[in-house]
Formats: sequence, structure tokens, C-alpha cells
Amino acid sequence: MTSQIINSDCYPVTPLTRVRRLANLASYDTNTVYSVLDAAYVCHVAFTVEGQPHCIPTAHWRHGNTLYIHGSFGSRLLQALINGASAVVTVTLLDGLVFARSAFNHSMNYRSVVIYGQFSSIEVPAQKIELLRAFMERLAPGRWDEIRQPTENELNATTLLAMPIEEAVAKISSGPPKDDLADCAWPVWAGVLPIKQDFAAPQGCSDLPAGIALPNYFPRGAITGGNES
Repeated sequence: MTSQIINSDCYPVTPLTRVRRLANLASYDTNTVYSVLDAAYVCHVAFTVEGQPHCIPTAHWRHGNTLYIHGSFGSRLLQALINGASAVVTVTLLDGLVFARSAFNHSMNYRSVVIYGQFSSIEVPAQKIELLRAFMERLAPGRWDEIRQPTENELNATTLLAMPIEEAVAKISSGPPKDDLADCAWPVWAGVLPIKQDFAAPQGCSDLPAGIALPNYFPRGAITGGNES
């Protein structure tokens, strides 16, 4: 099971997802939402339990039009989500710092997604296995077939939650600073300082047996010059 791109469509604009500030940056296009979700490794899940707000950073993955997260079966907060607590999921990718000629016009380039909805629990063991496989394959295609598979106890100890992506919006800011015309002659550097997420050289475990090579699914840029031990 791999993440799929659905034919381009749009999510409905709702009172929750309508962007009012810089509305021109908003996108309700499903493939735009998917592209941001698929580029990120961590989301933040916010919800309220007995009047107390919570926000959990957690790994996520997407298959089709559904977002998945997982955690410990004993987590009190995950149990609240299983029991129907309304949630909002956010993802943000920072692409650059935007330096303008005035303090007011400094900004950031980013890609973000906000999703409103409710999670439900995946209980069927075979389905949980397939979804966890999809998660691993997203991180490192081919690794699932190399590693020890989950035991029944490990599977039972893992809560896997699914949220249909039905109420969502992306917001994307890009490009150079938007200086006021009167500021363009101000004698200071202006432009964008790009920010990129990248992998460094892999660091093998100290007890790794001799002869275990780096996996070929690691990004080539990370492997170059890396220590295979």
C-alpha cells in the first residue's frame, strides 16, 4: 500500500476552513493538500478533553483520502480521540525566511495544511499490518520486507487511528519580499534565505555486525561520504 494521488478535485470551503487573512494564499485543491501532507513527517493533532486543550506532535502518513497516526494503546489522549473528540491536524513546512527592506514586510515562505475532523480506530489486525507497512514503506521503500514483523502483543499494544480528509485547506506562501515602492531604494539586502530539509550521513549502531551494508533505499545524498558502520 502506497500513498496515492487522487484526480484533482477541491474540498468544500466551510466556516472552519475559510481563510480570511491573505485568502489569496489558500488552496482547497486535494492534490495540493496531499503534496504538503506527503512532504512532511510530523503533524500536530489538537483537541480538547474535559475543557483542557492538548496538542500532540506525532508521525503521520496518508493513503488515498485518509490520514493515519499511531501510538501506544495505553495513551489517555489517544483514547480521547478514539472516543470521538473533535480534532484539528496541522502540518507546516518552512521553505524560507523572507527579508524585506522594512521590518513590517519581513515574512516566511511556507506550505501548510489544516484538517478538521474526527479519528476512528483501526481494529482488524490484517488491516493494521497493511497500514503499518504503508507507513514504513513511505519512510523507506523496501524496508518492511527486511525487518522483523510485529508480534501479536506488539500489534495489540499499538493504537492506529484514521481520519478521513473531508474538511481541509492548504495555505502556501512563496516568492520574494513585497516591499513598498518607497522602500525599494533603502540600502539594505532584501530577498529570500531558503530553508531545506535534508538527510545527513547515516550513523550505524555500535553493535551492527560486520558486513551489513547501507540500505539502497537511503537517499543517495545521505550515503555519499557516509560511514557504512
